[in-house]
Amino acid sequence: MKVREMVWWWWIYIAVAVQASIKGEDYVTYDGRSLIINGQRKLLFSGSIHYPRSTPQFYMQNFTTKIVNLMKSEGLYASQGGPIILSQIENEYQNVEAAFHEKGPIYVKWAAKMGVELETGVPWVMCKQTDAPDPVINTCNGMRCGETFGGPNSPNKPSMWTENWTSFYQVYGGEPYIRSAEDIAFHVALFIAKKGSYINYYMYHGGTNFGRTTSAYVITSYYDQAPLDEYGLLRQPKWGHLKELHIMIKNCSTPLLQGVQSNFSIGPLQQAYVFKEGTGACVAFLVNNDATKNVTVQFQNNSFELLPKSIGILPDCQNMVFNTAKVSTKPNKRITTLTKMFNEVDMWKEFKEDIPNFLDTSLRSNSLLEHMNTTQDKSDYLCFQPNSTCPQPVLHVESLGHVVHAYINTIFIEAGHGSHDTKGFSMDIPITLIDGINNVSILSVMVGLPDSGAFLESRYAGLTKVTIQCSESYIYDFTNYTWGYQIGLEGEKLQVFKEQSLEEVEWSEIDDSTNKSLTWYKTTFDAPIGDEPIALNMSSMQKGAVWVNEQSIGRYWVSFLTSKGNPSQTLYHVPRSFLNPTGNLLVVLEELNGDPLQISLNTISLVNVNSPFSYHHLPQ
Repeated sequence: MKVREMVWWWWIYIAVAVQASIKGEDYVTYDGRSLIINGQRKLLFSGSIHYPRSTPQFYMQNFTTKIVNLMKSEGLYASQGGPIILSQIENEYQNVEAAFHEKGPIYVKWAAKMGVELETGVPWVMCKQTDAPDPVINTCNGMRCGETFGGPNSPNKPSMWTENWTSFYQVYGGEPYIRSAEDIAFHVALFIAKKGSYINYYMYHGGTNFGRTTSAYVITSYYDQAPLDEYGLLRQPKWGHLKELHIMIKNCSTPLLQGVQSNFSIGPLQQAYVFKEGTGACVAFLVNNDATKNVTVQFQNNSFELLPKSIGILPDCQNMVFNTAKVSTKPNKRITTLTKMFNEVDMWKEFKEDIPNFLDTSLRSNSLLEHMNTTQDKSDYLCFQPNSTCPQPVLHVESLGHVVHAYINTIFIEAGHGSHDTKGFSMDIPITLIDGINNVSILSVMVGLPDSGAFLESRYAGLTKVTIQCSESYIYDFTNYTWGYQIGLEGEKLQVFKEQSLEEVEWSEIDDSTNKSLTWYKTTFDAPIGDEPIALNMSSMQKGAVWVNEQSIGRYWVSFLTSKGNPSQTLYHVPRSFLNPTGNLLVVLEELNGDPLQISLNTISLVNVNSPFSYHHLPQ
């Protein structure tokens, strides 16, 4: 259900213990209650760790074996005295398993057997895979696993939540998904109350999709609403509230893991979950599923008031010490501080891409070629040029790609695009042609590759139909006509974003022409003083990509507005590790008509917000 920066269906997930360092040669196993480390049941919270990308040269078993052997060679598994306590094979494969018919279950069994036979010394899991074969543990992914998880497929397996989605990925044209601290805490506590013993947050720190690593339409800021935001800053009250919850639950781990659980109703929409140990230790979770009002419940001859949609935790079954909807952590907000404006014309130089015509192309085809297979992911850009003439034209374009730019005789005419939820789009553009042969050029653009679903290798992207209506009675269909192709842009080929390649093209002063599409801009800047995170404000631009000291900080697409009329992203993270103290090279590729003179450099910091706390979780 989430977007990953992944190319292959198969992958490995590694969980690292978040407790005190494991020392010596340890062993990890499990029973129906929890993971067992060195003979002791453990209740664990963790954050995701992503594996390095593989290359197309590796097939699944080779890749998995390579990663496992790499971990073994560094002594990282718990059985070797390292911190790795869990491995995952596959990811949410059950979402597409039915598409492969009888081969789907066979593959699941093969993948599980292959992983186990690698003898890592730690358990393997498959998330969202109800038929995970023994001894692989089936686990839950989602936002509400306390409500949605059907439980382990064997009484000998523990209940585990491998991905607790703290937010969701954001796409261009979409608003950020805000999941409140209260809502996350409620579902964490509910999962623990229902005998859950492991919760991994996806994401605990989102980070940045640098370069061209995002999947289709996804912005560069990834899970920015996580407890640690894109810049690694605390997002309060989410971070602090969850920290308090973790401490509370960890302090109750003995009765939770060793005690006997019982549950019973304490009201129409209220439930109690109680864990009692033989020594007398007791912990209770009082659940109010009513999202609209406070309720008072009776438990063990005492009255307790529960806030709407909340869980009260009683670590001794007598005193309510924590309520998931009662937040004591002060909220904060992120602020940006302007450190530099790039608003002087003489700061910049520009280089304009030449729009190729049919005779310039070396790749030819008598039909429209599929975008992804043609570019082989070497570029977002693929330029099409049919060769023909027409007297009274309306250009019609249909595409399963993401963006189309249309040019007539090298002059930009119009751009169109799809969206994350609308896979295809069309354009009808009245155009003016000159006498004789005209050059029609269509630039097809991808904004990331598809990341999920069955048969990714057969997905189609790019132009599907191109016609010119020459008159009311005559349409010129170019779909199966002779096309010339250029893969990528000239600036990409020459790598004009690199210091040593700047002289490969002729840079000039910025002009005031209205036709600024496909223009490269370059300038330099000094790093801001201090250690605060840095971001470029690209709100004056429209669509393109940015490089700082040859490092791509990703694509920007400010002109794609949300339903509320806002850009999905205007600030683009520039890690300080990319920078020198002075003379940093900034290169911008603008596809449309943005204004580089309004780009600014900013630092990011936090301030506390002195506002009343709200005990009402946001609608989900």
